[in-house]
Amino acid sequence: MVLGKMRDTAQAYLGKPVENMVVTVPAYFNDAQRQATKDAGAIAGLNVLRILNEPTAAAIAFGLDRTASASETVLVFDLGGGTFDVSLLSIDSGVFEVLATAGDTHLGGEDLDNRLIKHLIGLVKRKHPKTDVAKSPAAVQKLRREAERAKRALSTQAEVRVEIEGLVPGVDVSEMVTRAKFEELCADLFRQTLLPVERVLEDAGVEKGEVSEVVLVGGSTRIPKIRALLKRFFNGKEPNASINPDEAVAYGAAVQAGVLSGERDKKIQDLLLLDVSPLTLGIETTGGVMAAIIPRNTVIPTSKTKRYTTADDNQVAVNNKVFEGERSLSKDNRLLGTFELSGFPAMPRGEAQIDVTFDLDANGILSVSATEVTSATAAKITIENADRLSAEDVERMVNEAALFKEADEQSLKRVEARTAVEQYVHACRKLLKNVELRGRMLEEDVMTVADALDVIDAWLDEGDQHSIGSYEQRLAELRDETVGPIFERYEVSPESARGGSGGGAFGDDDDIYDAQAHDEL
Repeated sequence: MVLGKMRDTAQAYLGKPVENMVVTVPAYFNDAQRQATKDAGAIAGLNVLRILNEPTAAAIAFGLDRTASASETVLVFDLGGGTFDVSLLSIDSGVFEVLATAGDTHLGGEDLDNRLIKHLIGLVKRKHPKTDVAKSPAAVQKLRREAERAKRALSTQAEVRVEIEGLVPGVDVSEMVTRAKFEELCADLFRQTLLPVERVLEDAGVEKGEVSEVVLVGGSTRIPKIRALLKRFFNGKEPNASINPDEAVAYGAAVQAGVLSGERDKKIQDLLLLDVSPLTLGIETTGGVMAAIIPRNTVIPTSKTKRYTTADDNQVAVNNKVFEGERSLSKDNRLLGTFELSGFPAMPRGEAQIDVTFDLDANGILSVSATEVTSATAAKITIENADRLSAEDVERMVNEAALFKEADEQSLKRVEARTAVEQYVHACRKLLKNVELRGRMLEEDVMTVADALDVIDAWLDEGDQHSIGSYEQRLAELRDETVGPIFERYEVSPESARGGSGGGAFGDDDDIYDAQAHDEL
């Protein structure tokens, strides 16, 4: 209904049909919410050319007339009626690159109104104990209207009187609300707005002093306390209020619409937008570890490939589990989808070469494919928008990642310690199968090694909850006391039999990797 009305208004002004639209959404909207917005446009009879993040649109409005030759780092602080976004952007010669984004889809002016309404209900309750205003929807609606008016007035006045005649039958309201009282009621919400600011700076690796401008967008940024908190946070730097906080986002969206529809204006002909992914995307590897393939805040669209190998001898199928989230272990993240790559030739553990490719397009649709290199066997899965996380889940996962960071590190170390023992055992068994070596070894030595390996295998089968120290102790015993010295007598080493550094090592973001040292699926 809203989008349809906007289309009618535009058509009346332009005098011709309007078919295409650029629509803005909060930066922290998840993909399901973006898809719903896109669907609403289609229902209204409009073709949605692009869904644009509001802080990015505001940054376009702010940056279009800037003539600075040097690049600027701009933080857009967007606090509206119901949502809150913070984005950090780099603006350089018409290129708008989003460095990081954060926010809260349930924080805005409406929450501030609710605090004021609750306060006013409490005042009425004290004067009229037998009257429960909260049970009357009509009375609450009257309070909401007056609370919002009072909130707006307190941005320019030190105090305001709230007067409602006939709130409920026999009850009139006349109360004075001061700015100090309003700030006290909403103090925790005001402080809450600084958390995403800290997060985007941390994610982007940018210091406070490196931020050129703090741009205010959204009606709620007119509140003096919010401006004061931001000024103090940025060590006395005045927030930039040069653009109209109510119109900036729509202005930026109009500029982007001009770019997409082929307008040849000298101001916008070189404009380029680079947005980012809100969550880390990865795949489960040995021990339930989530291996990140597309890290959080990666510029989209993007495509990344990493190489993995098999965990068992003669493995002919791999079950690929795709996850999103910020935790080290896949069980703590959200499963997006599962697909099987099967039918490749049976090979010894570690010899298969499986390339996993993550492709994230500009519309937030993720495609994952896996290919076994030697046989060219391939499989893929597409994760649609509707199957993605809610904004609350995104927020929860990011918070949990910080909360459980230490526990995750311990879990990761335990997995690595167990994997090291398993790989050493595997390498020893591989040596025992070597015909030339067996011909030189005494049968007594072969039996000693085999028995020691059987004992370790039985111990490992008891479960994976042994301590890191116990895994390290067992590995040291094998290497230094029981198995290692025997192999040394025959001038061989289990480490060399592994053919590299084993699992857990692969390339950096440029995807240069050691073919003998891949994580195992």
